[in-house]
Amino acid sequence: MAATDGGASGGSGEDAFQTYYSEVKQIEKRDSVLTSKQQIDRLLRPGASYFNLNPFEVLQIDPEATDEELKKRFRQLSILVHPDKNQDDPNRAQLAFEAVDKAYKMLLESEQKKKALDVIHAGKEYVEHMMVQKKKQLKKDGKPSVVEEDDPELFRQAVYKQTMKLFAELEIKRKEREAKDMHERKRQREEEIETQERAKREREWQKNFEETRDGRVDSWRHFQAKGKTKKEKKNRTFLKPPKVKMEQRE
Repeated sequence: MAATDGGASGGSGEDAFQTYYSEVKQIEKRDSVLTSKQQIDRLLRPGASYFNLNPFEVLQIDPEATDEELKKRFRQLSILVHPDKNQDDPNRAQLAFEAVDKAYKMLLESEQKKKALDVIHAGKEYVEHMMVQKKKQLKKDGKPSVVEEDDPELFRQAVYKQTMKLFAELEIKRKEREAKDMHERKRQREEEIETQERAKREREWQKNFEETRDGRVDSWRHFQAKGKTKKEKKNRTFLKPPKVKMEQRE
């Protein structure tokens, strides 16, 4: 498990949140001793494209960790999965190293780190909200107001699942926006190309029109002259010579 695998007692407020992450730290101590191969397998496990959206999950570090702790953890993990240290499996090691490097760079960027923390807090708040709703319904039904998430481990699992779900949903929406923007850019580009082609055709037509102007004028004049000649020939009259009468001898 990783940082977002942590749980809490299910209580409300900052105390419960801190309890949640104190349990995470215990899990981190256990997972941090994973071998290079185990770390590579963890980072490339089925569904890694979604698991690795959470940079804290990738680095197995407490979201409240200091920058110095972040750098230290990055050095430890990057050495474990570096291709040079895993020459028997360099391709998978490279992919794992890229996941670690990407997560580290995300957490160095304040805005990206804030977004990741917001998702983690939202996941926890959602689970707590659902617990309150369940207890209200149980009380209404006259049953004991005890839910499974009251168990710290089950609470931890619920928060982890909800957090990963939120990260996945945000990624899907991001990809949808990206695809939509790409489609719109493609459409605009096609319109630009069509406009350019149309303008090019119009320029070529105008150029050809200008270049053949003299030829068309000469052709028209020739046509007119030819028509006039035919008309004149049609209206012209010719004098016929008188018929010669044969003399008759007596």
